[in-house]
Amino acid sequence: MAKKIPAELEKHGHLRVDDYYWLKDRDNPDVIAYLKAENEYSDRIMAHTKPLEEKIFEEIKSRIAQTDMSVPYKRDGYFYYTRYEQGKEYPIFARRKGSLDQPEEIMLDANVLAQGHEFFSIGGWALSADQNLMAYAVDTQGRRIFTIYIKNLMTGELLPDVIPNVTENLTWADDNSTLFYARQDLKTLRAYQIYRHRLGTSADTDQLVFEESDETYVAYVYKTKSKKYLMIVSAQTLSQEYRYLEAQDPFGEFQIFLPRQREHEYSIDHFADRFLIRTNDEAKNFRLMVTPVEKIGKEHWQEIVPNRQDVYLGDFEIFKDYLVLEERNRGLTQIRVIPWSGGQGYYLPFDEPAYRANIGVNPEFDTTILRYEYTSMKTPLSIYDYDMVTHERKLLKQEQVLGGFNSSNYDSERLHATAPDGVEVPISLVYRKGLRRDGENPLLLYGYGSYGASIDPAFSSPRLSLIDRGFIFAIAHIRGGQELERQWYDDGRLLKKKNTFTDFIACAEYLIREKFTRPEKLFAMGRSAGGLLMGAVANMRPDLFKGIVAEVPFVDVITTMLDPSIPLTTGEYDEWGDPNQKDVYQYMLSYSPYDNVEAKQYPNLLATGGLHDSQVQYWEPAKWVAKLRDLKTDNNRVLLKTNMEAGHGGSSGRFRRHRETAFSYAFILDLVGMKE
Repeated sequence: MAKKIPAELEKHGHLRVDDYYWLKDRDNPDVIAYLKAENEYSDRIMAHTKPLEEKIFEEIKSRIAQTDMSVPYKRDGYFYYTRYEQGKEYPIFARRKGSLDQPEEIMLDANVLAQGHEFFSIGGWALSADQNLMAYAVDTQGRRIFTIYIKNLMTGELLPDVIPNVTENLTWADDNSTLFYARQDLKTLRAYQIYRHRLGTSADTDQLVFEESDETYVAYVYKTKSKKYLMIVSAQTLSQEYRYLEAQDPFGEFQIFLPRQREHEYSIDHFADRFLIRTNDEAKNFRLMVTPVEKIGKEHWQEIVPNRQDVYLGDFEIFKDYLVLEERNRGLTQIRVIPWSGGQGYYLPFDEPAYRANIGVNPEFDTTILRYEYTSMKTPLSIYDYDMVTHERKLLKQEQVLGGFNSSNYDSERLHATAPDGVEVPISLVYRKGLRRDGENPLLLYGYGSYGASIDPAFSSPRLSLIDRGFIFAIAHIRGGQELERQWYDDGRLLKKKNTFTDFIACAEYLIREKFTRPEKLFAMGRSAGGLLMGAVANMRPDLFKGIVAEVPFVDVITTMLDPSIPLTTGEYDEWGDPNQKDVYQYMLSYSPYDNVEAKQYPNLLATGGLHDSQVQYWEPAKWVAKLRDLKTDNNRVLLKTNMEAGHGGSSGRFRRHRETAFSYAFILDLVGMKE
């Protein structure tokens, strides 16, 4: 097949010849045939591991309670929850009126709605103010293009109102008949328009309320916890702008809260007669401000939680008598309770060396009960209710792990590796008790390191299929995430992006040096932007790893970031940089995994993709694998597995998605000689 050299790749006097550019043509039957042939090749190479893969899948399934229910939360007289039934893939959305002893009302059964679809996902959903109507968004392809349906929960009737080709973002006004929702550009998938729909009218006549013209911003709508205001948000990586309107006046005009400013990030919520604003204005790690509803100008803002050099303010929750903060200090999350009556408040105690704690679902204002979540690498997700007056906590539910799981059989550690520039990089580990540090342990090192997303040390029952076979599982908390305050993110993006990769390599070297493992038994895994990490370290230090699993990897950085028609591109210039600028282009080119593949030995590699992926296009892993096969000088396996029915998140369904997990684990276990 003839190669295609795209004109847009000639930049700054440097011509990039892309032999595999033709794989971008999703509508070309030859491309589909190619992807299917790759899948067949992967299945053939891995055929001898099929019994192991099947066993792992059954193990993962067997640990999950088939019949399960979320912890109900109360909203205006109803208790809402989701539950799963034996052998079914999708949730049932239900509620009970008044108390949990009352009869169950099934709002939606996703198992029924999913019939006839290879992929099915209910995205956002919203209840009208009187809680009689449920609007919900459905995606049947995996490309994040939804259709909104509206159901009358009193009669069970599905209303004729159907709104296609939208995002999952939707919210009701207070009149029980006006729905606000976001539309996206169907090519770039950038959400940029907010529409107003009136019940009983055609979606074709819906009114455009707001349009975001700046291609680097997205737009969405929500309602404040107080339910008094509708908010339209224009959001970019480094700045936001809010517009507000009283929810009881849906046909009024939205007013700007504070005009956008470059690198000013803020978010707001409403309480009584004032707005609370989380802002990074003169506050690297954010501070919390308050201002009267009638006086929203910056000159009226008053500080209630100051900026702190060593504490990052992540989120906040408002109650009638308390303010609750979600903070991050020394890489770990903390929850702080402050009475409105005054005082510094107090922190909830957490004892493990590595954990994740976060504010849970708290829709009620007038309560002294805070719901929060806690987990660690050896403690399953636990939901607590905490009395902010008595300081008593009640465990409502801990994720049930079947099959004899006992957390006391495992140990967890928090260690630190030293990066080339002297920075200490945290590592979280979990393993079976009795581990010997003799260099003979297989180890899987996971990393992400982008968008300021922190990969906290949380529990995952599928991992037990590795850990119970003697693996150590480790997370490298590398720069580009936000584990160690805002600077940790800033030092891992744009022209400092390579810190992300060298941090990960430093963690791998440390684990080898401290005899947790050795290169012949060390594996790396990353997903999406973490797949960029995998591609970069494969180029930089292939000698460190026996194998690498790159799930839906963002590896063709230059081509993607030069094409504004690709979803996400325009909104990510502040993350990766704009390659139309020469210095940025040259820096990107120096680390872009696809562009730096060369004739040398590489580790064993498994790359995955999704044909309908809207976040990392399927052709990125496909091109990368093709180029690796062409240039690498070793006989190690390189596999590409493309899900032909799904998008970025892989298969839908509670159990089906773990087919992909089992395949990845079988790939790793086979390489260390573990067979069933």
